[in-house]
Amino acid sequence: MSKRFVVIMAGGRGERFWPQSRLHRPKHLLPIVGDKPMLTQTVERLDGFVPPENIFIITNREQREAVLSVCPSVPAENVVSEPVGRDTAAAVGLAMVLVRGRDPDASLAMLPADHVIRDRDGFQTVLETAFSAAEREPVLVTIGISPTEPATGYGYIHRGDEAMEIDGRSVYRVRAFVEKPNLETAKRYLDSGDYFWNAGMFVWTAASIARALEEHTPGLYQGLEEIRDGLDGGRELDAVLEEVFPGLDKISIDYAVMEKAENVMTVESEFDWDDVGSWPAVARHFEPDERGNTLRGAVRVTGGEDNIVISDSDHLVAVCGADDLIVVHTGDATLVCPKDKAQDIKKLVKELGDDPRWQSLM
Repeated sequence: MSKRFVVIMAGGRGERFWPQSRLHRPKHLLPIVGDKPMLTQTVERLDGFVPPENIFIITNREQREAVLSVCPSVPAENVVSEPVGRDTAAAVGLAMVLVRGRDPDASLAMLPADHVIRDRDGFQTVLETAFSAAEREPVLVTIGISPTEPATGYGYIHRGDEAMEIDGRSVYRVRAFVEKPNLETAKRYLDSGDYFWNAGMFVWTAASIARALEEHTPGLYQGLEEIRDGLDGGRELDAVLEEVFPGLDKISIDYAVMEKAENVMTVESEFDWDDVGSWPAVARHFEPDERGNTLRGAVRVTGGEDNIVISDSDHLVAVCGADDLIVVHTGDATLVCPKDKAQDIKKLVKELGDDPRWQSLM
């Protein structure tokens, strides 16, 4: 029987969670939700599904040591550093090359590092269905999240007809991937029952994704073949990546393959899921006080409602007579931001990074 692997993509910067999130220790290396780093939770969620030696983590040089420290069960040789970021299609292609090097007939899942999923059993059940579908036919499988509200912050998957049934769970053809909708469109999607949230979780055989990359992104695929040839020739992985990886096309796997391929299917999930994309999302995972404030650490709010106030030290952070704020204090920086401007934090971080005085805070 061919082997199964799981590859976790852990190279992001988590800029929307500044000032806690930094280049060397971004969102997935922090306990944003829960008492362990998000990446640690992702690895532990796979316990009993695949052995640790079949888990790869693709990260970058700045984060590799921190990844090793929070994921001690994953073999060090399975933590791979991209020399530069080239988006998710290159990460998927690199994963395909590495997995085929272990087992040419293997199948693999690609998972983000920083999602909140508490129902491990439910998650593993859906993942098993996705693997079974990908191994039964040469298809590209994505896991669809059953929407619970008309969310405008997620992309959606428009499901088609049922293609197969595995252990009582339907696997559907995908009609289309659609971008983040406006509220009216999101309501229509929710009412139809034919749309899932796109969580960016994929399962395929190494052979199937190799064929898809070769067909839809031949330039990228040629670079991946150069990486494979280098490894087959006995060269060190880091040396090969240093030479080839910066020249790979920078494009997401969604644009490169998933939106073009005709053999895409989706499995509906029922497990809880949240990608916790910005500070306001954190409030969904903590019990607020009687005035709707989410408070963590040495903090105090008086005369204010619906604030998120976080301090990661003994430094007291107090908010008086203000509503709907995000206030985050760290040892060297403090953020104050209206909740409805949370998406502008990424812009702020870029501006700070352009100023030599504050680059150490990035």
